[in-house]
Amino acid sequence: MLTKTVADQTLTDEQRNQALVAFAQQNGLKSQGELEQFCSAQVLTPHALAHQVELSQRVLKLCRERFLSKAEAQFLARKSQLDQVVYSLLRIHNEGLARELFLQLQEGEASFAELASEFSDGPERTTRGIVGPVSLAQTHPLLVQRLRSAEVGSLLEPFQVEQWWLVVRLESCRPAIFDESMALQMSHELFEAWLEQQVDEELQKLAPLLLTSPVGAHP
Repeated sequence: MLTKTVADQTLTDEQRNQALVAFAQQNGLKSQGELEQFCSAQVLTPHALAHQVELSQRVLKLCRERFLSKAEAQFLARKSQLDQVVYSLLRIHNEGLARELFLQLQEGEASFAELASEFSDGPERTTRGIVGPVSLAQTHPLLVQRLRSAEVGSLLEPFQVEQWWLVVRLESCRPAIFDESMALQMSHELFEAWLEQQVDEELQKLAPLLLTSPVGAHP
């Protein structure tokens, strides 16, 4: 039923062509010959190729038709998580070292870039200490709490998150806005939630059948 709901979304010739161009670009296919070689290597029939190519367009069409009208309400409910921040970060295992590095930053004796490349134990070691832009939804709740109360440019005293001691400076904060791109993002979120609900309902219908099937029965 779920597959049929997506498949029922009809596409125009222009939408099909756009989907094919996007598919070719994503897979580095620059000619009809390369597309045919790809299909041969992947054992894709023309029908299977069309289904794979057009799936994202059909999902997009379903999202627009069924969920776009609810996108703004979803955005308002999620806005606090969608705001984006950029921050400098030192992630240290040792509390004493974290406090020492904090003092160096506070006194201007060193920069985040210098200290991150030498002392930080996380991936920010290779990004000169910079993290982001990243949405607050992707950030640890304890760090989110500190960032929300911080002013741009403020250096936060070391605090513990799980096994780490963090030294953080908020560099910028960009509030999320409800534009066309965000509307589509929210529509996709609603689609994913709807899809998960449909799958759960289908599984609940199948559960009694599975439980009543004779154990070890043979056809």
